Amino acid sequence: MRPIASGGCPTCPHRPRLSPSRRDRHLLADSGGTRPLSGVPDGGLASWERPGGVPPTGNEGQLPRIEDGPLRGPPNRPVPAQRPWLNLLLFVATVATTSLFVSPVYSACVMAILTAHEFGHYLAARYHGVPASLPYFIPAPFLFGTMGALIRMSPLIPNRRALFDIGAAGPLAGVVLAIPITLIGVILSERVPQDPAMPGILLGDPLLFKFFERLVFGTGDEGMVLMLHDVGFAGWVGLFVTALNLIPIGQLDGGHVAYSVFGRHSVRVAWVAFASLLAFSIANGAQYALLLVLLFLTGIRHRPTLQDSLPIGAARVRAAIVLLIVFVLCFIPIPIVIPG
Repeated sequence: MRPIASGGCPTCPHRPRLSPSRRDRHLLADSGGTRPLSGVPDGGLASWERPGGVPPTGNEGQLPRIEDGPLRGPPNRPVPAQRPWLNLLLFVATVATTSLFVSPVYSACVMAILTAHEFGHYLAARYHGVPASLPYFIPAPFLFGTMGALIRMSPLIPNRRALFDIGAAGPLAGVVLAIPITLIGVILSERVPQDPAMPGILLGDPLLFKFFERLVFGTGDEGMVLMLHDVGFAGWVGLFVTALNLIPIGQLDGGHVAYSVFGRHSVRVAWVAFASLLAFSIANGAQYALLLVLLFLTGIRHRPTLQDSLPIGAARVRAAIVLLIVFVLCFIPIPIVIPG
């Protein structure tokens, strides 16, 4: 990420220079008065751009107040470096690994889900004026053929509304594709007698997957298992990825949503979720051990937005409830069982 120089643009008359030594004394007004600007890195503050190039009012050494007019974005947001050639290279590599290790049909379906998920984040970030990179897909030469995808985004989010929209857009966009792909995949699958000597792995069933299986095949027969079609496998991976991202910890999508709803109290939700997942993993063969290590290393607590006091509104709270339901329907307690 390349932060904009803190001195502002020397050729632009509408961009005041801010002294880094006075940075911490600048206040941003909110509905309850003024408060120190939080979440700003040590690189200092750059200018706040106003529509039409209107210069800030008041003293040149102070940040403009909210009541002075709408602001185009938070100050000095680091802009992730764009490397389209790398995005394309990783995309092609992931298509290759998913095709080789499973099948081209699987690759088309799972890449569609992952692309929808990441572009949900990307478009929401662009809508709110938050710099973000194009998706980086992660090829993997085993099992799923991929370890998902990610985007690089400025850590300075304007407010909790923007944070919610960015965090929620990915899982919602992904699951909208994952649901029909899963249903079509179950329809294309078949039930066969269970054979302990049959090669392969056993996949845990999320509640949504069980519902589709009953919808297509009726109630389960003893000694029968579902031989999953590659389209169904892609749908299963899509549901699994959605559930993992909705865990309300740190910088996961669920962590964004939890912070948007609960603010700084979301750290309690995060630790409860982490402890619950740890206890469950210990009791069931360390299924989520790697994820727990990564979450602990990247941080359990979510960083604040630039204006936490702005409420998210009732509509986003209802959307958060919908996301909670999606998490419950997609979460897989024991994802993979290797026979023997």
